[in-house]
Amino acid sequence: MTTSPDAPLLPGGVAEIAALPKVSLHDHLDGGLRPQTIIELADEISLDLPATDATALADWFAESADSGSLVDYLKTFDVTTAVMQTRQGLERVAREFVHDLVADGVIYGEIRWAPEQHLTRDLSLDEVVEAVQEGLDAGVTDAARSGHSIRVGQLVTAMRHADRGLEIAELAVRHRDNGVVGFDFAGAEAGFPPSRARAAFDYLAEQHFPATIHAGEADGLDSIRSALVDGRALRLGHGVRIAEDIEIDSSDDEATYVTLGRLSQWVKDREIALELSPSSNLQTGAIAAWGEEIVDHPFDLLYQLGFRVTVNTDNRLMSRTSLTAELALLSDAFGYDRADFEVFQRNAAAAAFLPLEERLDLLDAISAGFEDA
Repeated sequence: MTTSPDAPLLPGGVAEIAALPKVSLHDHLDGGLRPQTIIELADEISLDLPATDATALADWFAESADSGSLVDYLKTFDVTTAVMQTRQGLERVAREFVHDLVADGVIYGEIRWAPEQHLTRDLSLDEVVEAVQEGLDAGVTDAARSGHSIRVGQLVTAMRHADRGLEIAELAVRHRDNGVVGFDFAGAEAGFPPSRARAAFDYLAEQHFPATIHAGEADGLDSIRSALVDGRALRLGHGVRIAEDIEIDSSDDEATYVTLGRLSQWVKDREIALELSPSSNLQTGAIAAWGEEIVDHPFDLLYQLGFRVTVNTDNRLMSRTSLTAELALLSDAFGYDRADFEVFQRNAAAAAFLPLEERLDLLDAISAGFEDA
């Protein structure tokens, strides 16, 4: 259900949205640090920063990321990953990440990050995964002590340009009973299709281990096709450019005709979740073909056509956002209300990398939370 784009934000405004239970599927650990934490961790390792005041540093991240280019956007991660090379740093960042999810009303979150980028201070791949899990567990415990319930899981990411896909896939599976719920494939999209890591995806399929793949963000339909065929992706990281496979004919003054291509029809029919991140998609130029404002995002087109759309932050620090903020932006742009927000959360819950029974429990928790909020 949608209302007029001119309708006001929910009666309770942002506070009402913040109180709603949410599911976060696409949230990068190294894209969600607190600026003050970066400053303090950088001081411990004598790392020079672009700014040493938390507000100024937050501004630097947001301004640098707002480039219209995924490649430039990714350069900001050189700073965040630099302070995430020690067990202490990883644990602290992961613990605070959970705190921030709780503050945003998240009841289930999948946190993705690339262990291979955190090895410069002699920690092993297994040690960095264990450190992050310890931080996540501590954050969950903190939440419980304060009366909040949240569940989190790691998505272990392989960087597509590094050609370590199989090694990282084996790492993810090795920790499947210690907090890792899935595998992700990320980084520079163009020129590095999932077919380059076919051995990794074959291994994951043999191990019955789920994968989500960044596709349809900085590259188009061929990237999405490779994610589905070569990567056997159960979800698409962003996937916004699937809209390129949708033809809209408004030549008739009385009607608009929409035709889906075979790829977009497949994604819709199979209910493959799109991990859409409106602010990030705008910053990286992923929606440049449609415009330069949130209202130009094909989110509403995909939603109205019945795709399994989900709302995500991508990188809270770089986009200076939260799930609450993203939902508020969408409400302002398209007039969405509580009923729409519940659909988005139910879509995310249904696509979560959890056993079926636990997804059903999560769906029940969302329904109850929307009734009570």
